[in-house]
Amino acid sequence: MLTIQQLSMHYEAEDGSALRILESLDLDVAAGESVAITGPSGCGKTTLLLLLAGLERPTSGAVALSGQELTHLDADALADLRRDKVGIIFQAFHLVPSISALENVALPLQIAGRPGSRETASNLLERVGLGSRKAHLPAKLSGGEKQRVAIARALAHQPALLLADEPTGNLDENTGAVVSDLLFDLHRESNSAMVVVTHDLGLAARCDRILQLHQGQLEQSEAGTSP
Repeated sequence: MLTIQQLSMHYEAEDGSALRILESLDLDVAAGESVAITGPSGCGKTTLLLLLAGLERPTSGAVALSGQELTHLDADALADLRRDKVGIIFQAFHLVPSISALENVALPLQIAGRPGSRETASNLLERVGLGSRKAHLPAKLSGGEKQRVAIARALAHQPALLLADEPTGNLDENTGAVVSDLLFDLHRESNSAMVVVTHDLGLAARCDRILQLHQGQLEQSEAGTSP
């Protein structure tokens, strides 16, 4: 489902030298598989997610989703691919503050022109335990509720690839456990490929594989456990 070949990302440092964030990464993630990416802050984990989503272009190498190479697509084609095949869950939620929880979840479906967007969104919010909060603006929701809305939104269009950047990072331990359960339940149901960037070792251990990003390289860590 997802293939990374010789992926590198370099930036120019203030002194003009090359700052090597990622160096010649290779990775394959199958449909239905979950992979955790761990590592210290600043090691390039979020940069990797941005490359997988086509939101950044690599210095070299290739990212392919369902056989389609992202580096060959222009900005419009990349936007279409994200709309149709990629779901992204951000640590900071990134909900639209001026519209309700229901409208936030329905938004990607409406952009894609899919029929029944509000019904689908309503059903998903029921599924994540927010049936009574559909009309609430994000400001009226707790952190855990916002993240559940964000998960519902990311999965509303049944993406082939689900990317999660520290999905429990802004939550307390108990709320993080609830969100983690929900994330893995919905991931299994959707059969998407999932890549999770996390400092939460408990969350990482639920993935099929754990990889550590260290000095620009992906290294195999201990095997994940079944959720």
